[in-house]
Amino acid sequence: MRFPENFVQEVLDRTDIEELIGRYVTLKRTGSNLVGLCPFHSEKTPSFTVTPSKNMFFCFGCHAGGTAITFVQKAENLDFADAVAFLADRAGLPLPREMGEGGRESGVSRKRVLEANLEAAKFFRACLFDPEIGRAGMDYFKGTRGLTEATIKHFGLGFAPNTFGSLTDYLHKKGFTDEELQVAFLCGKSQKTGRAYDYFRNRVIFPIIDTSGNIVAFGGRVLDDSKPKYLNTSDTPAFKKSNHLFALNYARHCCAERMILCEGYMDVIALHAAGFEFAVATLGTAITPNHARIFSKYTKKVVISYDSDEAGQNAANKAMRVLGDVGMEVRVLRMDGAKDPDEYIRKFGADRFRRLLDESRTGFEYKLENILAKHDLSVGQEKIRASSELCEAVAAYPSPVEREVYLSEAAKRLELPAEVLRNNVDRIRRKQQSEFRAKQSREAQATVKNFGDRINPESAKDPKAAAAEENVIGLLLMFEEYRREVAAGRIELAAEDFVTAFHRRVFEAIMRQQAGEDGFRFAMLGEEFTPDEMGRIRKMEVARRELTENGPSVFRSTVETLRNIRNENRAKEGDLQSRLEYLRKSKLHKGKEQSE
Repeated sequence: MRFPENFVQEVLDRTDIEELIGRYVTLKRTGSNLVGLCPFHSEKTPSFTVTPSKNMFFCFGCHAGGTAITFVQKAENLDFADAVAFLADRAGLPLPREMGEGGRESGVSRKRVLEANLEAAKFFRACLFDPEIGRAGMDYFKGTRGLTEATIKHFGLGFAPNTFGSLTDYLHKKGFTDEELQVAFLCGKSQKTGRAYDYFRNRVIFPIIDTSGNIVAFGGRVLDDSKPKYLNTSDTPAFKKSNHLFALNYARHCCAERMILCEGYMDVIALHAAGFEFAVATLGTAITPNHARIFSKYTKKVVISYDSDEAGQNAANKAMRVLGDVGMEVRVLRMDGAKDPDEYIRKFGADRFRRLLDESRTGFEYKLENILAKHDLSVGQEKIRASSELCEAVAAYPSPVEREVYLSEAAKRLELPAEVLRNNVDRIRRKQQSEFRAKQSREAQATVKNFGDRINPESAKDPKAAAAEENVIGLLLMFEEYRREVAAGRIELAAEDFVTAFHRRVFEAIMRQQAGEDGFRFAMLGEEFTPDEMGRIRKMEVARRELTENGPSVFRSTVETLRNIRNENRAKEGDLQSRLEYLRKSKLHKGKEQSE
């Protein structure tokens, strides 16, 4: 069942798109529009534009675009119905009664998953504070980790008992089905018996809370040597790992100066308990570009606090690269005498950790120390390898000033002339730039031919027709009078005139809405098209709007061009069919003569 169009429109009317997107993106006003760094791809120069007068957004870099509903779909990983429900709840609008939960007839909605998670969190908390059931969990938190009861309650920590189905039975009594619990990753299903069983067992539980205060997932740590050590909720209708950071719901209020990126839940909790409430962690995954974009919304500096082992160093190197791509200032902690922040604070105290934080090294200083530690500089070949690795590291920095500073430091530590290293760095950068230009050339050629177009792959076969179709659709999106002219038959245009299936679908959807009681509404296209497809549709309108000539004569001419291309294609198809028929008959005639 679909949402009524008037309800969707009311949701959009009640949504301030500037305020909504401003919660995800730092926006600056430029004339009647607002611009900022796109939350959907890494960029250093703002290309993401919000147009409040039209209640629309568009990124000129990655071509994401659409309405507030499209934005929420992409930002929160929701489908159309759940995005509408999300905005309706935010605007205080009750869902139409006939739609049911989450605005869908079947399936498990985001809202239902969140409700199950909330009940599960209550269950885990009750188990932890039960003197018998939760003794092992409380001993771990209070005894092993030294947490106070206030900290335990602050983070909503819990305990999953070592039983087959205690949580599942509890949630069944609360009205949740096996399907809902499996989608929420709260229970699994036995292949042997078919019975549902608890997903988390004999583990201390860390609820994952989003910036709106919803419990979207859980992390569970074993209390023995079982594997895996950590078990985390997989992606659900309410949760996607790359969209969340542990404790961001608290850290976002005090992180303007800097944030600390940790590896684990306990490191974050220990830091918060010690007064460093701007610490967060990824959720059982390596840092992603999406995580980096989340950081960029809240702060300009990230201090990486990973373990000092080889795995931690590799993870730190990746984090520096990913965070640097979105323009973040990155620094790295070096903790002598402890393997992680939790241990360091327990051994040396919060004041010493604060000094350590203030003395954190730049990303290059961290790389320099690690590279030099790997090589014996008294051995010629080792020194050559170290200089080569350091030149590669220096060459990666885009700023000439940064390169010069780091190059001088590397030369001093290697006891080599700076000019020698500078020549090597310049050679590396020339090679990289040459490779980059070659890649750009290949991509440009592919773009011209529309190769690699995942939204409209057929455009590669006939770029000329695809371009004409985009012009027609852009004009139809802009002007109701053009839609009326086509609907009334005063301008001859039909779905059959479109060469590519995607553009044909868009045209049919536009005209189907135009013929409806409420007329055409851009937002309702979201029911039929994915967020990426909506971005492409929005791009067609934006491209036409940038042109000065969009009058009736232009529209008629554009339609005529498209129809001419279609007629030419049909003529070619007819010629080909005639030729094939001629060859078929010739072959039959020849075969008949030979048989006689």
